[in-house]
Amino acid sequence: MRHLRWTAFFMIILLAGVFGIQAQEDTDDDSDVAVTVYNQGTALIRDRRSFDLSEGVNQVDFTDVASSIDATSVSFVSLSDPDGTFVLEQNYVYDLVGTSALLERYIDQVITVTTSDGSTFSGVLLSGRGDIILQDEGGQVTVVGGDDVRNISFPALPDGLITRPTLRWLVFSGISGRQDVELTYLTGGISWTADYNILLNTDNTSLDLNGWITLTNTSGTSYDDAQLKLVAGDVNRIAPEDFYYIEEQEMMAMDRAAAAPAGVEQREFFEYQLYEIGRPVTIGNNETKQVEFVTGAGITANTYYVYDASDYFYGYYSPITDPGYGLTGITDVQNYLEFSTGEESGLGADLPAGRVRVYQEDVDGAALLIGENRIEHTPEGEEINIYLGNAFDLVGERIQTDFNLVANNVLQETYEIHLRNRKDDDTVEIRVPERLFRWSNWEILSTSHDYTQLDSATIEFRVDVPPGEEVVITYTVQYSWPR
Repeated sequence: MRHLRWTAFFMIILLAGVFGIQAQEDTDDDSDVAVTVYNQGTALIRDRRSFDLSEGVNQVDFTDVASSIDATSVSFVSLSDPDGTFVLEQNYVYDLVGTSALLERYIDQVITVTTSDGSTFSGVLLSGRGDIILQDEGGQVTVVGGDDVRNISFPALPDGLITRPTLRWLVFSGISGRQDVELTYLTGGISWTADYNILLNTDNTSLDLNGWITLTNTSGTSYDDAQLKLVAGDVNRIAPEDFYYIEEQEMMAMDRAAAAPAGVEQREFFEYQLYEIGRPVTIGNNETKQVEFVTGAGITANTYYVYDASDYFYGYYSPITDPGYGLTGITDVQNYLEFSTGEESGLGADLPAGRVRVYQEDVDGAALLIGENRIEHTPEGEEINIYLGNAFDLVGERIQTDFNLVANNVLQETYEIHLRNRKDDDTVEIRVPERLFRWSNWEILSTSHDYTQLDSATIEFRVDVPPGEEVVITYTVQYSWPR
């Protein structure tokens, strides 16, 4: 069977040489386009058009494809005659018209160059790389600087140069007539991100959220009235040299369509999240477009403060006995906003990775920016913690008050952590994580406040600091290791 197919293939090639190839271009101005955009800077394009094909071998030019196309990902299928119509050869033609391309094609031919002062030179083009080098009929050679050229006249447009990126196929058709064909390919130059605007109420207990899809197209072509889908998730790709590929399949989703405004469908697909815009969208080249996709009002929220001045435990091969190690000198107290994406909080939606801007109204009703950060892909029901900035009226100070190597394999260390609240009215809770970084085997010998062990090397204190007052946390830790 395989032998017969290859025999038929070579007979087709032979007949193409005998009877010629019929050149065809798409005849339908209203193509059907679907665009699936991944938030890693890649898009899957599905483009359906109509062609008038003759029986036998046809040259088909598919114009207006993205200039950032991955030509190795292209798939061509006839929807009208899938069994009898197939591709013999595929070419991506991207030798676009331009000054350098025209000069390259006119080597050893006569052109005319006009300089900025109006002088005109005609002759055979010897080189067009950088400066233009001409030789006239008498053999004299003239060099015209590239920066001095005002105009270049060419006799005609050379064969092979095109004005738009084009996919060109040799297609065998078993029948004559009009056929609908479908092209799919991957392209770079299209990306999307999520942008969120949050309005935090004045007592920091609830927030309103609006999420926007921000779509940017620099792929080299426009997509008119396209069916638009957006994939949220980390789709694995391989990266050969300068271009990124992903497998040719639509992957995306979002869990709860009810959380999205009318016109945006939210659903799960494979291990990813998907948004589908419920109306045709025109995506212009070199354009940034925004579409609202999620909203929530009265979402339960909370702000809190963190004084984080201890060093990290990196799993060293031996204990750290340098007394000065880990004295960071940090005094900033960080301010965080936290809320849940769960339905019980009032949101009930998955949030793709993106940028978050947080605002709060001033006494005159004007919303002012109080912080900006990024979030990772967050499914419904998870907690989000957003670092907003450093609190102006809160100060921390971490002081090592004792360091004692009591034996060759035992070390004791004591810290005082001073927390000062310079606010006029508000009592604040400050969270103080302490990383026990000197060795993996440790024991808290004494402490002034209760703490929670977060992991094998971290404890956390949470203390309330009244306005205008200072609270001091003290603790002693003992490390021990084998002799």
